[in-house]
Amino acid sequence: MGFGLSKRSLVRLEGVHPRLVALVREAIALSPVDFMVTEGLRTPERQAALLRAGASRTKRSRHLTGHAVDVAALVDGQVRWDWPLYPRIAAAFKAAAMRQGTPIVWGGDWPSLRDGPHFELDRKVFP
Repeated sequence: MGFGLSKRSLVRLEGVHPRLVALVREAIALSPVDFMVTEGLRTPERQAALLRAGASRTKRSRHLTGHAVDVAALVDGQVRWDWPLYPRIAAAFKAAAMRQGTPIVWGGDWPSLRDGPHFELDRKVFP
């Protein structure tokens, strides 16, 4: 444990809501699995491209407002998409959220189209 964010991850957090940035910073320190931020704030053009490619199902992504981030697990410096890694990362995010009093939603908890790399601020509190 005790991982840190790379410069690339920090750049990808630019424009992301400060409360979510604080969560990512604490989660990386708590996580038993290293991770990198793959995407934070998105442009409408990027979102439209993801929608066309089938990588997203909404035009109203929380990424458009800086209320969401996607991460990728790192094992021995290599990106890994193995599902069992993501609940471990999510546990760190949820612990950080509890400690900071910042409600979040993890895409891995969604009943359909589970999205393990996705974390967003709860819409009920952060519209």
